[in-house]
Amino acid sequence: MCGIVAYVGHRQAYPVILKGLKRLEYRGYDSAGIALLSDGLKLFKKKGKVAGLEDSLVGENVQGHIGIGHTRWATHGEPSDRNAHPHRSASGKLAMIHNGIIENYGQLKQELLNKGYSFTSDTDTEVLLHFIDDIRENNKCSLEEAIRIALKRVVGAYVIVIVDTESPDTLIAARKGSPLVIGIGKGEHFLASDASPIIEYTKEVVYVNDYELAIIRPDELILKNLGNETLTPFVQKLDLELAAIEKGGYEHFMLKEIFEQPHTIYDCLRGRLELSESKIIMSGVEQHLEQLKNAKRIIMVACGTSWHAGLVAEYIFEELCRVPVEVEYASEFRYRNPIVGPGDVIIAISQSGETADTLVAIEKAKEQGALIFGVLNVVGSSIARISHGGAYTHAGPEIGVASTKAFTAQLAVLTMIALKLGREKGTIDNDRYQRLLTELSLIPEKVQTVLEQAENINSLARKYAQATDFLFLGRGYNFPVALEGALKLKEISYIHAEGYPAAEMKHGPIALVDDTLPVVFVATKDPYHEKIVSNIQEIKARKGKVIAVISEGDETIPQMADDVMYVPACDEILAPMLNVIPLQLLSYYTGVHKGLDVDKPRNLAKSVTVE
Repeated sequence: MCGIVAYVGHRQAYPVILKGLKRLEYRGYDSAGIALLSDGLKLFKKKGKVAGLEDSLVGENVQGHIGIGHTRWATHGEPSDRNAHPHRSASGKLAMIHNGIIENYGQLKQELLNKGYSFTSDTDTEVLLHFIDDIRENNKCSLEEAIRIALKRVVGAYVIVIVDTESPDTLIAARKGSPLVIGIGKGEHFLASDASPIIEYTKEVVYVNDYELAIIRPDELILKNLGNETLTPFVQKLDLELAAIEKGGYEHFMLKEIFEQPHTIYDCLRGRLELSESKIIMSGVEQHLEQLKNAKRIIMVACGTSWHAGLVAEYIFEELCRVPVEVEYASEFRYRNPIVGPGDVIIAISQSGETADTLVAIEKAKEQGALIFGVLNVVGSSIARISHGGAYTHAGPEIGVASTKAFTAQLAVLTMIALKLGREKGTIDNDRYQRLLTELSLIPEKVQTVLEQAENINSLARKYAQATDFLFLGRGYNFPVALEGALKLKEISYIHAEGYPAAEMKHGPIALVDDTLPVVFVATKDPYHEKIVSNIQEIKARKGKVIAVISEGDETIPQMADDVMYVPACDEILAPMLNVIPLQLLSYYTGVHKGLDVDKPRNLAKSVTVE
């Protein structure tokens, strides 16, 4: 979950690394640090955000053409200057940054303590660095060989990048389970956790695979496996523009990304939804059409917001494709002994394509013979490489930690897959198929209509910003939307919020209702509408404050609710893509009115690449 950046080449390394850390800060902002090689090894580390590190370095000598940088999401050891990366080896010759968790660090640390080593931090990273240094000093071997030996003992996930005073033009990096991309320039190389720090300088990149080690100099990139066999790097072109990772005049990335959704959903549909020909074109689906059509069962595997997208997709696939669907938390699925085999399809849903739990879960399912199909945003990501096939969401970089546009893009992709399979299987009649295609094509402009109410939702958020608890309720397709609304509010405003099926309200949550509790109903027109009206009446009878997301033209609920947010009328299958927008705006503006950093919520990071 941490962000790593490194550079070697003809430029001054410090400005490149500092700018890269700012772009990766969504991956962790507990502390930050930089190590530079120039007339020795210089380390600069600071608790807090990258801006604090930058301020502390005013007047310092930050010259050097090679360096490494890190922005931390704390795992082992509290956020502090001493636990910030990079760490320095006992010999003073090495500095290292690390993203991941070394699970057997306790055993390694004890071995090193027995040898007389002392530690200046509480991190697993310092243990690994001392272990590598010890191997090199005692075996009189190269740093490359010491890293190779050390990593064969390591249990866990890692990306490491090391600089060495004895090789002042060389970076050595290795990866297992955490992302690493290398940018290739003219007489220079850039390393980062994702492509955002690199795009400004080059579009040629190499994605490092698990159990690979890279030796990088200004004019040379050598890739090897842990068996010391040289590999041929596969160079890819980045399909990413610099403007996509900048705020573009918005106050926060989260607000920008909420307002990008008409465009990102359109991009997701473009070239796939052919309305004039009444068909959906998805090459990833077509390549595995027979297995997908004949699936005995579909299992959606995801975490967080992507799990909520999977819950919506469960309803859609079962209705349109008539196939059993299960939705699993990847973090639980990976540790169970699930019954999975040939004939099962695993749909892995992940914005980053690097989610550690999802990655391990699909690796296990793949070994058992299931078809792995990824619904992902990041091209070249780990899950993309391990999947048999898949479909990209084309949402573009999502910098805000709380996922917004990725959710609606995932829903758009999953809906198209279900429509295509339902058509192929004959489980959806032609009239409904045609109607859904037409309505799906109109979703981007309907989302734009919802966004035009932003100022009204801003006022509503101001009204409820001091609440201590929220309840979100929905039925059918809107139940997962209620869960997502509650999650967004928790993430951004730190207000305790719970999402429930509205019909379950009387089985416990109604005990919480009093005249201080805002209850958000996702109550657009669908077959459940009359029943959810009854649920609203039950809340009002107990003096709860009702906020409702309703369809335009609804004349019933406004007479009961304290506040309403309108969305255009829409088929219930597609409604979640619209109904979530007001809830995203509500959470955003609530966080802003509380004076919080909505792009970087406390304790969270964008990509969960560790357990």
